[in-house]
Amino acid sequence: MPPPAGSGRGLRARGWARALLILALLGGRPAGAASQPLGAADILQELRSFRNTGSVLYVAAHPDDENNRLLPYLARGRGLRTGYLSLTRGDGGQNLIGPELGPLLGVIRTQELLAARRIDGARQFFTRAKDFGFSKDAADTLQRWDRQQVLADIVRVVRTFRPDVMITRFSPIPGGTHGHHTASAILAIEAFKLAGDPAAFPDQIAAGLAAWQPRRLVWNSFNRANFGPDTTPGVLRLEANGFDALLGESFGEIGARGRSLHKSQGEGRLGTRGSSIETFEQVAGEPATGDLMDGVDLTWARVPGGGGIDAAVATIVAHFDPQDPAASVPALLDVRSRVAALPADPLVADKRIQLDRILQACLGLFVDSTIPQAQVVPGEKLTLRHTAIARTGFPVKWIGVRYPGLSSVTQGEPVGLVNNVSSSRDATPAVPADAPLSQPYWLQEKGTDGMFRVDDPALIGRPENPAAFPVEQIFEVGGQTLVIADEPVQVVADPVRGEIRRPLEVIAPVSVNWTKSLELVAPGATRSVAVEVIASRGDARGTLTPELPAGWSVSPASRDFALAAAGERASFSFDVTAPAAPATAVITARAAIGARGHHRSRAEIRYDHIPAQLLQFSAELKLVALDVVTRSRKIAYLPGAGDDVADGLRELGCTVTEISGADLTPEKLRAFDAVVVGVRAFNTRTDLMPRLPALYAWVETGGTVVIQYNRPGRDLRTENLTPLHLRIADLRVTDETAPMTILAPDHPALNAPNRITSADFDGWVQERGAYFPAEWDPRFVPLLASNDPGEASLRGGLLVAPYGRGHIVYTGLAFFRQLPAGVPGAYRLLANLISLGK
Repeated sequence: MPPPAGSGRGLRARGWARALLILALLGGRPAGAASQPLGAADILQELRSFRNTGSVLYVAAHPDDENNRLLPYLARGRGLRTGYLSLTRGDGGQNLIGPELGPLLGVIRTQELLAARRIDGARQFFTRAKDFGFSKDAADTLQRWDRQQVLADIVRVVRTFRPDVMITRFSPIPGGTHGHHTASAILAIEAFKLAGDPAAFPDQIAAGLAAWQPRRLVWNSFNRANFGPDTTPGVLRLEANGFDALLGESFGEIGARGRSLHKSQGEGRLGTRGSSIETFEQVAGEPATGDLMDGVDLTWARVPGGGGIDAAVATIVAHFDPQDPAASVPALLDVRSRVAALPADPLVADKRIQLDRILQACLGLFVDSTIPQAQVVPGEKLTLRHTAIARTGFPVKWIGVRYPGLSSVTQGEPVGLVNNVSSSRDATPAVPADAPLSQPYWLQEKGTDGMFRVDDPALIGRPENPAAFPVEQIFEVGGQTLVIADEPVQVVADPVRGEIRRPLEVIAPVSVNWTKSLELVAPGATRSVAVEVIASRGDARGTLTPELPAGWSVSPASRDFALAAAGERASFSFDVTAPAAPATAVITARAAIGARGHHRSRAEIRYDHIPAQLLQFSAELKLVALDVVTRSRKIAYLPGAGDDVADGLRELGCTVTEISGADLTPEKLRAFDAVVVGVRAFNTRTDLMPRLPALYAWVETGGTVVIQYNRPGRDLRTENLTPLHLRIADLRVTDETAPMTILAPDHPALNAPNRITSADFDGWVQERGAYFPAEWDPRFVPLLASNDPGEASLRGGLLVAPYGRGHIVYTGLAFFRQLPAGVPGAYRLLANLISLGK
C-alpha cells in the first residue's frame, strides 16, 4: 500500500468544511441512530454520570496501554468524565489478524480503541505522534518525535477536556520499558505544568481555548499492591473491581470485553471478578490521601449558577420508572432549561449533550438518515430519507432537518409524531463540489518519520474525522428545541452479521490502482507495469498519465480511457525504463477527466469487530532498480501473523506457494527449493508443531528453511523451533542505522549469488530487527552483529546452520518491513538465504 499522501486541498482550505468540525469538537461522530440505544438501566447510569462533574484523563503511549479495568470503574462505576489519551495510534506495531502495517494498522487500532471506549464509557484522544517502532529509551523517542508538537497536543487535549485529575500509565523514570512509555509520562508531567499557563502555547489561547490547571497528576503503578501489603508512603490504594448491579458486571469483566477488541494485538482477555486493588503514586500537584478525587467538587455547585441541579437530578433518579422512562421527561426538561442558562463552558457543553441523549432515550426517539449508496462524488445530489419515530405518548414535534455544512435554514414543515408510528421526509441536497475526499485526517498530508501532519488545529486530538455530510434533526419537546446530530448512512442486511451501517463517504469519479505497490527492475532494463482505472460513476472518459522523476522514462506517455458504467474497470500497461545505475523512484498515476485530475487509489479495511474503513491514498508505485540474482525459484511460504514477504519473494522472480502445516509432508515439500516461515508463525499457528519432524527431514535431504522472528513468552507455541538448540529472547536493535558488522565474510549466505557488503544495510527502516536469539547450538554460524548506541553487540540477528545436506536459517532481521519499503539490500540478502546450497 502506498504511503499516505495529500492532494494539497486539505480540510483547512475548505470554508464549508468548518461546519463539519462542530461534531469533531465534541470528540466523535453524531449520536444519532447509529449510537447504541439506551435501556432503562443505561438511562439511570447516564443520570448518575450527569450528576458527577468530575473529570479524569488517562495518558499513555499506545493502543493497549490503557488500564481497561480502571477506565470503566471511573467512567461507568463512578460516573466521571473519563478520557484516554494515547499519544500514538499504534501504527509501528505488528498485526496478528492481517497484512496491514504502518498507517493502515494505525487506522485499525484507532477503531479498536473506539470500539473499546464504546464498552467502557471513556472518550478517546490522540496526538500527532507516530509509533515509529520499539524505542529503548525516552531520549531516543523524544528525538524522533517533535517534542514540542507532541507536548502542545497534550496541552491542547487538557485545555479542551479539562480534567481535574491526570493519570499516567508509566513512570517518568527510565528503565525496563518501551521508550514511548517513559516519554508519555515525561510529556504528561510537562503538560500538567504548562496547561494552566496562558503564556504557554499562546496560539491555542488566541484560538479560543482557555488555560486549565488539573488538581493533580498520579502514576497508576501496575497493581503492585496485589502482591502484598504496600507500605510505601504516598501510595493511594483503591478497590477498582467492584460489582455494579446496574451494569450487571464487574469492572474487570467490562474491561476484558474492551481489551479483547484489541484483536490486531492478540489481546483477548478473561473477565476478572472479585477484589482488585489499583495503586497510584503522587507525581505532581496536590497530593491525594483517601481518593483520586480528593478536594475536587464533584457537584454542580462548581459551575456558577449550577446550584439546585444536583437535587433536581437526584429527584429524577429517585422517581425514575424503568417501565415508563417518559414520565421523567418534564423534570428533565426543567433541568435542561437550567443548564441552558449557564455560562458557556466545555464541561457544561458536554453535559448538555449528555442530557439531550438522556432525553432522547426517555422519549424513545429514534432518528435516521439513509441513502441508497454510502459512497458519493463531490457535487452529486443525495437521495436522502430522514426518519423519526417517538415510542412514547409524550408530545414530540418534528420541526425539520438542517444541513449545517450547507445552510442554517431548517428544511421541511413541522410534523407531530404519533406514538410508535414512523414519519419520514425525503430530500435531495447536493454534496458540495469542493468536498474533500474521505480519508483519515491525520493521513491527508505527508508527515515526517515521527509525526503526522495535521493542518487544521481544530482536528488535533480527535479520534476520527467528523461526519462528511452532517445532518441535524430538529424537534420541539415541551416548548424546547432538541437538536439531534445525525449523518447519512447506507443500511444493508448482511445474512450473517445482520444490520450493517455505512456512513456517507466522499470519493472521486474514478480511482487509480497500481496492481502492485512495488516493482523491481534491473538497472537500464525495461519493465512493464500495470495500472487500473475503476469508474465510480458511468461515462468516465479521460486520459491516464504516469508521472516519473528525471532519469526514468515511460512509454507510452499516456493512455485514453472510456468507462461506460459504474464499477467498470480497465487495465493499462506502461513500459518503464530504469536508469543505468541502481536507483529508486516513485511513480504516480493521474487520471484526468476534463480539467480535473484524480490520483487517489481506493482500498478498504474490513474486519467484523470494527466498522469498515475507506482509505484513499495517492496512487503511487515504488520502483527499485537493482542488481540481484536468485538461484531458488520454487518457494513455499508458511504465513504467520501477516506480512508482505511473499510478495517480496515474487519480486525476486520466485514462484511462491502459500502452504499450511498440513502441507509439511515429504511428498509436497519435494516440489520446493526453500520454505520461508512468516513472522511470528510459532506465536499464531497451531498446525506447525506436529509437522516439524517432516519439515526438518526434508531439510536433511537438501532443503532450506528460513524462519523469521517469533516473540518469546506466553504465546510461543513451542520452545523447540528447530531440532538444534535455539533460545529466542527479547533482544533487538531498534536503530535502523546501527552499523552492521559482518562476522563471517566468507560464508556462502553473504557471497552467493550476491556479494553482501555493509552498503546493503543502508536505507533500512524502523529497526534492524527484534527477538534475536540469546543462545544457540554451536552448529549455527552468526553472520552479523549490531547494537543500539551504548549497548553490547548482538550476534543473533542472522544464524545459519547446516543440517544434513540442507540449511536452517533463523533471522530476527525485519525483512517484513524492509521489503515493502523497497530496501535493495534486504532483497539481495533474502535472495542469498533462499539460495543456500543451490
